[in-house]
Amino acid sequence: MFKLNLKIALRNLWKNKTSSFINVIGLAIGLAACLMLLSYVSYEWNFDKQAKNWKNVYVAMTNVPGEGNKIAGTFNGSTTALGPLLKQNLPEAKYIARMDYGTKSLIANGQNSYKKNSKFAEPDILKLYDYEFIAGDPKTALNNPLSVILTESTARTLFGTADVLNKSVRYQDKENLTITGVIKDLPENSSNRFDFLMPWSFYEIIDDSAKDLNWTNYSFVTMVSLNPDANIELVNRKVKDLVKAATPQTPQSQPHFLYQASRLHLFGKFENGKSVGGDIEQIWLFVGLAFGILLIACINFMNMATAKSEKRSKEVGIKKTIGANRSSLIFQFLTESMVLTLVAVVVAIALIELCLPAFNSLLNINLGISYFNTASWVGILGIVIVTGLIAGSYPAFYLSAFNPIQTLKRKISAKGFLSISLRQVLVVGQFCFAIILIIATLVIYRQIQYIKNKPVGFDVNALVEIPQDGELKTKFELFKSELLKSGAIKSMYQSSVSLSHHGRNFMDITWDGMTKPENTVLFNQVATSYDFIKTNGIKLLEGRDFSKNFASDTSALLVSASAVKVFGYKNPIGKRVNLYGTNAYIIGVFDDYVWDSPYKSNNPQVVFLNPKQTGTITMRLNNANSLQSNIETISRIAKVFNPAYPTEITFINSLYQEKYKSEKTLGILSNLFGGLAIFVSCLGLFGLVAYSAEQRTKEFGVRKVLGASVADLMQLLSLSFIKMIVVAIFIAVPVSYFAMNKWLDNFEFRTEISWWIIPMAAMATLTMAVITVSFQAYKTAKSNPVDALKYE
Repeated sequence: MFKLNLKIALRNLWKNKTSSFINVIGLAIGLAACLMLLSYVSYEWNFDKQAKNWKNVYVAMTNVPGEGNKIAGTFNGSTTALGPLLKQNLPEAKYIARMDYGTKSLIANGQNSYKKNSKFAEPDILKLYDYEFIAGDPKTALNNPLSVILTESTARTLFGTADVLNKSVRYQDKENLTITGVIKDLPENSSNRFDFLMPWSFYEIIDDSAKDLNWTNYSFVTMVSLNPDANIELVNRKVKDLVKAATPQTPQSQPHFLYQASRLHLFGKFENGKSVGGDIEQIWLFVGLAFGILLIACINFMNMATAKSEKRSKEVGIKKTIGANRSSLIFQFLTESMVLTLVAVVVAIALIELCLPAFNSLLNINLGISYFNTASWVGILGIVIVTGLIAGSYPAFYLSAFNPIQTLKRKISAKGFLSISLRQVLVVGQFCFAIILIIATLVIYRQIQYIKNKPVGFDVNALVEIPQDGELKTKFELFKSELLKSGAIKSMYQSSVSLSHHGRNFMDITWDGMTKPENTVLFNQVATSYDFIKTNGIKLLEGRDFSKNFASDTSALLVSASAVKVFGYKNPIGKRVNLYGTNAYIIGVFDDYVWDSPYKSNNPQVVFLNPKQTGTITMRLNNANSLQSNIETISRIAKVFNPAYPTEITFINSLYQEKYKSEKTLGILSNLFGGLAIFVSCLGLFGLVAYSAEQRTKEFGVRKVLGASVADLMQLLSLSFIKMIVVAIFIAVPVSYFAMNKWLDNFEFRTEISWWIIPMAAMATLTMAVITVSFQAYKTAKSNPVDALKYE
């Protein structure tokens, strides 16, 4: 029976080449879009889930106290003292490892030197994560302070081979480290990535802040692996009590808690110390988009299958007359849909392989479908079977329900609920989805543009920065002098952080007239040198920049306008502020600029002179020279002063472009797959018009013979479909307006949904629908009436 059904299915597919082609293309596009989106969803969902024990891996979080007993912010930083305290007093903790946040550091093999991502960690980090060692012993790899673990690609970059065990590399042009391990490259969807890993004991040698056990410096990460049977709520109560007992409690105390590390990527948005979501909202949106496109493709299949129902009715009547039961007919039609779906999935995989490189390039990630992975095939086959059943179920039950007497007489009723109402509902649903996507895409685009066009608070053009590495820390003034002489730059300064940065927040600040004994407002701090305002172009509202003409500027402050509001100073110039127990005096007030997220207000900021705090050199290029000439001059002079390090010049505007990455991804995916959804919807509409035209072939022949014009026939065929699109518009507009307003509410700085977006989306959808319907309607209206009257 199956063999016979397969032959019939293949014969019917070959006989109806046009409808089969449309079905295959529609399903293939739907499947390809669905699989690509689900690959991206899987990539995001599996962030930090590579370890076998990932469910029990936690990161220590810190709550920053705010005003009114509320929590102002939550971040994954902790102090050096927390790890040892938990190790000694928390029996539920199996492994504990302190780490730094990681940075780019110089690693060299002779003259072969590169800036690579480095991290320091305690040895237990190798027990928390399942690093795959190519060479070396994970039990001892981090025991020696002067040791290092390389990833395979780093080893090959430095030595040309991964067989590098016990060889030596030079770190930051200062220390020789012995390679005690080589591991497989870490997956991209891991927050704990590095190119080389060094022991915490070495960190304590080169950085006193790592060695000093304190409760004030939150610049470190503490990872904890709990026993599988541990109750996280009970553990967090113990952590709170342990920290409370070990530290003096003040209104500025920052309570710690453990949070599952794998959840931080998608559920990392905290309000008042509680997780309230995060990027997971986008992931659910993409899941809905993936299955929405696939459902539209399935609806297309139904429409195209029922469009050919007249041609299949006699076949059904004859089979029923000679004894075929309904279940065998259902099985036959489902077999046809499964065969067509299998053909479509082959085309879909070809489309994925063709489009995946461009897709990866757009999102700047490296997705791939492993065809040798059992889980991948189970997932693909699962989607194929479900798609085949959904797409084929309606035609199967519809066609198999034909009455044999009526079908042989060619009297098929088209007035039942399933044949008319459901089909109309499907079309309306299709175009509702398409209209919502058009409106969502326009709103997302406008929000991204609104944030992009919002002034950052300084002139980003012709502004570049380089890391202050090696000799540039001690020879900054000479380096500055040479660059100014060269004419490549107009001005420059050094600072503890880049203009675009995240951390450097603190609360140890007081001012005259405070109403509370302790400050509860989180401030941002920047240590810098002379020419700070002159170089970056931040708008100075009052006062002046730091100047060598004033010796007292060593205790001077530049503060942001929002900081002045917190202080409550009406005339801030000359007023006293106390930082870390030292008095400083305000000499200038600058306008708030975007140094962290462009989507919300940044913390108030204070800037002070301190040439000992190095990190980044910022330069204003000379516009009188060509850009290439300026860059070449900076690179040449930097190489003279700092020969061991490569010169990494970064344009400030590119750093700010990176801040829009999340919304940019959303915009790209909604544009791309929204367009596909609309295209597939129009394919479905084409199928439905074909069905209607086929049902009314004789009617159109009679009307044409009696004098009906082509325009009359086109109007007769098109009007009902245009009505359905109009209904879809009226349903989709309020839904999309409500949904996008809810999405915009997530932003402190947001655009408004302009009045023209809705009519534009409606007209675009209506235009595409009219073009699709008119093509088939014109074709039918222009057909020879003689052929129509011979139809039976």
